[in-house]
Amino acid sequence: MPDRSSPIGIFDSGIGGLTVYRRLLELLPNERFVYLGDTARYPYGPRSAEIVKRFAVQGARFLLDFDVKLLVVACNTASSVALDTLREVSSTPVVGVILPGARMASRVTKSGRIGVIGTVGTIRSGAYKREISVLAKGTEIYEVPCPLFVPLAEEGFFDGEIPEMVAHYYLDGLKEKGIDTLVLGCTHYPLLKRVISRVMGNRVYLVDSAVAAAEETADLLSLKGIASPERSGEDILYVTDAPERFRTVSKLFMGYPIDNVVKIEPFL
Repeated sequence: MPDRSSPIGIFDSGIGGLTVYRRLLELLPNERFVYLGDTARYPYGPRSAEIVKRFAVQGARFLLDFDVKLLVVACNTASSVALDTLREVSSTPVVGVILPGARMASRVTKSGRIGVIGTVGTIRSGAYKREISVLAKGTEIYEVPCPLFVPLAEEGFFDGEIPEMVAHYYLDGLKEKGIDTLVLGCTHYPLLKRVISRVMGNRVYLVDSAVAAAEETADLLSLKGIASPERSGEDILYVTDAPERFRTVSKLFMGYPIDNVVKIEPFL
């Protein structure tokens, strides 16, 4: 049975979940984490909901074997279609990134006009729209998939002519809608905050779903009384493929390269 000293599991389709991991490290320095990035089957965004559910369950079961006390689904696509399924198979509480981001957006909007950007899979699911509509009735919600933002982030193109051109292509229509809040519905997108903010203007509040999910995780640990009083070991990060690339790209997300990366066999 998990106890207060048990680790927290973090599941992601690849490397984007490191934005959640980084924020969790800042908020919860006494906690120990086990991270799984399914890099062999990344990206999840273009895949069908049924396939994403299958992949997410496999990843969750791997992490549950570590007797984790809480499971954080750091992938927006997996959170948007698989969270209910994961809660059925998990013996421990599960936190996604959709509801925390929706809650934050609902709190900060003044005009009731909210934009959401994410992967094709996340936008297709309509998960953010459903949650925000329940939390803030009468809100106008505009969703746009921005698939090119992910490779830009992973290649380190955070600013400059190319990302700005792509940002205008995706976001100009949202700007015309007069939104005052924009949900960054993919954990890669915080790396592009500067260019997104410049295109949208400083009157649009950017909701970082990674930050929101990390804060909700901290709140849940406190509520359940299972926060660790002291750090009890080292974190381990697992990937299903390409550990060297993961180490290299992790510097873009964390500010430093991660060395403790272990490759496991891809799930069948």
